[in-house]
Amino acid sequence: MHSQTDVKVQRQVPPTVLSTKVRAYWSLIKSRQTFLLVLTGWAGFGTAICPITHWQTPLLVIASLLLAISGATVLNMAIDSDIDAKMKRTKHRPLPSGVLSLKEVIIFGSLLSVLGVGWALLSDPFYGLVVLAGWLINVVVYSLALKRRTHFSIVFGGIAGGMPILAGRVLGIGRIDAIGLLMAAAVLLWIPMHIMTFSIKYSKDYGQASIPTFPSVYGVNVTQKVITISTIFASLSIILACILLQMNGICFYLLMILSFALIAAALVYLMRPSPKLNFGLFKAASVYMLCAMLLLGLFNLPGF
Repeated sequence: MHSQTDVKVQRQVPPTVLSTKVRAYWSLIKSRQTFLLVLTGWAGFGTAICPITHWQTPLLVIASLLLAISGATVLNMAIDSDIDAKMKRTKHRPLPSGVLSLKEVIIFGSLLSVLGVGWALLSDPFYGLVVLAGWLINVVVYSLALKRRTHFSIVFGGIAGGMPILAGRVLGIGRIDAIGLLMAAAVLLWIPMHIMTFSIKYSKDYGQASIPTFPSVYGVNVTQKVITISTIFASLSIILACILLQMNGICFYLLMILSFALIAAALVYLMRPSPKLNFGLFKAASVYMLCAMLLLGLFNLPGF
């Protein structure tokens, strides 16, 4: 006979396993990165229509993009599972560590993708097509076709990253315009910079996984210059979009201050490059993009 203590222990095992699985599934979507991309979609819509007075549509943007972007991210994790297993930074992820199986991850990613892209298409066909294009470029072009073959794959990763803000803008005005393209360009320029700073910091990891990167092809000095130029043009794209939007008030002035501060930081990094400044610029650009998206999304509110 089993004692009551044994029964209690047996009953405690399943919840532990379940919580481990839930945490593993959550980590697959890269919540911080996904949140920022979803925020860009909300910002794109907010530049066209007040997101508060039309609250139901922004909820659609957030929900559909959250599902579609999460699905693409999960499927990318499945595609890159063998790469992740070779890199010290990523070998503890759910797939290479064995917490989740490849089948589980593919099913999860496919379900999220179908729900997100399908919801977007059913809600507004043009909006849905932009979301679908972003998903295809991310999963098929960037991850499947190019990531292991060329360092220029990050350009297509950037294009995919720019699609959510373009989709939000398209949903707001019903077409693709110069403002939407400029905002998408800002995200496009930010994402390669984001990846390049990582590829400098974790160059040994990428080398072990045989992933071509800008530092491995052109060297660190050239990559640092590209990072600086990319950061400056990302800021200038936001500034020009603000001018075309005829922004004024608090949001406009804060965006200008943040933009020129980031440009100054990029120039300092170019003149005095160092590992510390490399990671510092990465953090500064991430904070800038977060703040810029919030300000773009809010500027249509009264008083902003």
